[in-house]
Amino acid sequence: MLFRRLRHTVATSLAVVLSLAPIAAERPSSASSSATEAHFIDALMAKMTLEEKLGQMSQVSWKDTSPALRDGLVTTGQLGSFLFVTDPSEINRLQHLAVEKSRLHIPLLFGFDVIHGFRTIYPIPLALASSWDPALVEHAQSMAAREASAVGIRWTFAPMVDIARDPRWGRIMEGAGEDPVLGSRMAEAQVRGFQGASLSAPTSILASVKHFAGYGAAAGGRDYDQADISDEQLYNVYLPPFHAAANAGAATFMSAYMDLNGVPATGNRFLLHDTLRNDWGFRGFVVSDWGAVHSLITHGFAANPADAAARAVAAGIDMEMTSHDFRDTLAASVQSGRVPIADIDRAVRAILEAKYNLGLFTNPYTDPNLATTELLSPSQRHEARIAAQRSAVLLRNQAHTLPLSKTLHTLAVIGPLADSQPDTMGSWSLGGHPADAVTVLAGLRNKLGATTQIRFAKGVEIERGQPSIFDPQFPEPTPTLLTPEQRAAAFQQAIDTINQSDAAILVLGEAHNMSGERASRTSLALPGQQQQLLEAAVATGKPITLVLLNGRPLDITWASTHVPAILEAWYPGTEGGNAIADLLVGDATPGGHLPITWPRNVGQVPSFYNHTLSQVPNDRDAMYWDASSAPLYPFGYGLSYASIAITNLQISPSELRADGTLQATVTLRNTSPIDGDQTVQLYTHQRAGSATRPVRELKAFQRLHLAAGETRSITLTLRPQDLAFWSPETRKYGLEPGIFDLWVGDASTASAHAVFTLLP
Repeated sequence: MLFRRLRHTVATSLAVVLSLAPIAAERPSSASSSATEAHFIDALMAKMTLEEKLGQMSQVSWKDTSPALRDGLVTTGQLGSFLFVTDPSEINRLQHLAVEKSRLHIPLLFGFDVIHGFRTIYPIPLALASSWDPALVEHAQSMAAREASAVGIRWTFAPMVDIARDPRWGRIMEGAGEDPVLGSRMAEAQVRGFQGASLSAPTSILASVKHFAGYGAAAGGRDYDQADISDEQLYNVYLPPFHAAANAGAATFMSAYMDLNGVPATGNRFLLHDTLRNDWGFRGFVVSDWGAVHSLITHGFAANPADAAARAVAAGIDMEMTSHDFRDTLAASVQSGRVPIADIDRAVRAILEAKYNLGLFTNPYTDPNLATTELLSPSQRHEARIAAQRSAVLLRNQAHTLPLSKTLHTLAVIGPLADSQPDTMGSWSLGGHPADAVTVLAGLRNKLGATTQIRFAKGVEIERGQPSIFDPQFPEPTPTLLTPEQRAAAFQQAIDTINQSDAAILVLGEAHNMSGERASRTSLALPGQQQQLLEAAVATGKPITLVLLNGRPLDITWASTHVPAILEAWYPGTEGGNAIADLLVGDATPGGHLPITWPRNVGQVPSFYNHTLSQVPNDRDAMYWDASSAPLYPFGYGLSYASIAITNLQISPSELRADGTLQATVTLRNTSPIDGDQTVQLYTHQRAGSATRPVRELKAFQRLHLAAGETRSITLTLRPQDLAFWSPETRKYGLEPGIFDLWVGDASTASAHAVFTLLP
């Protein structure tokens, strides 16, 4: 009853105060609907003062403002959006103030970092990309949107689509890896998942594509550092996932912190105006990253807050996140003529259109009862478990160490992450509760506890040693102050536990706060004494399986030749422990593939598969005199318990016309007695052109499930536009006729080869 009354109140107030006809919450997508929207916003903007317009362009953090300040900003119409409010009662209270107490009754927009789940945490985005399954990723983000919208959050600051080739950079965990094609498919899937078929649906939330653009190329892998990217790399590698997200209908974009080629991204008109709006036709709004407008002063780009605000607006920033230079200085800049009122109106219109399309003007409140049924529901847990199963990558499985026998008498579960709930969830799990998470130890006990005696020992501790940020749910643990004698005893206890067991699972990797924002590393080694623990475990002679929980590739070169089985589980989320147990015992079969090249050590960084060739012979092992140049595991790599061969490559036609398509067909045969998945990947190389082209480029892929003994043909389609590239010679995108190599297989090292010609 209360919920229905609240909806009636806002509809009535809008009709009376704005003298506009009420608009139905479910609006048809038609020309008449667009005209109604335009009329509504035109009438509203005609009533707005400059200060009220600037209020719409301002966003504050709820947790960083006092109750008196935030309520005052809302009731005076000087605020358009809040961050970090997750209590539906507080969201409704603030929305009441905006709708019933402010002069124009404009509803607020509530945003939150829904990166890989809200209350139910799904695998980190890098893990989701490891599924090579856009449909799975779209569904996972739609489930996250259901939870977030249930409490009143209608805007997320995701997906992050930055290409990342440097695993030292902590935010690599938040993206889809190194490849622009895989990254583009994941970007599209996440936008569709968050926003759904229509923003007016009550479970949809606005996506905010970030960080525009080039943030993943930070120098030295240092978060926030400058990025120097050639035009060729910018257009061919770093921009395509952003363009794909825009084409998928992303409602908002977020600017990046760093300098791009000497110009801060938040003040970069080339990015925000020329590229995003003029070239791509983007019509949503752009929000700055946290405090990034004011940071233009830090960059040495702006002289003072007024200069920073004016230059950000001129570049194309529509809403300022957390700093308040817009609210403090733009009115004077408009009155002086420095900032055209047309720029303010464009920004405000885009923000109001987003609120209108979400249905906030007719239904701004959330039903408090939704949270009790949606958050952490059985269906959410089930889908999170499936996502974690399909995201894990089997890196090694010598002598069929996995799957484990379900009749093991004793099993040792060892390691500092084996029973750590926060570290199972991973970084950017701000809405999650660690107590909800199922650890690997708990998952194995759930799976085997009735028949197998499971013994646990930490063995070692790992600690970051510096505070992390943006993790209010995960306060920094008190340092474990063990004496040397206590540390030695804990280590020996773990080895004794292994010796007393039939087999051992070592759960190692990084603590959750070692990945994410402001979490760069100079080393990829297993932190702490984990390497020593691993080597001592192997020395026992017991069957050892290494399960990795981490947000980046780590230096596991020793493990790759000494540990019989290695499962990369990433940070798998709330149901991670159950999913990993499913995989370890064979109730689920690993099928993930790497979305990033896995280096042998930090000295190879950056290492990526789609490099160009500048010398012969093509022997990457000869590029360093003191170590191999080849990666430990190539891009696209992943094993399975099933044996699924890819053979009999055939292409048609061998001469591709600009208005045609090419079909590459292969035969998949599951020769094993168990079901499994295989991801078929198609790569090309253009032999000659106006610019050097990468030795291989992913162009198409598909993940398929094959039953035991099944044989099936699969066809991947290649379009001429898939071969287009931006040439630094011609200074434009285009197709260049010539001879192309084509490979199809299960990784970037695929050997099945064919040749075709692109005709003029």
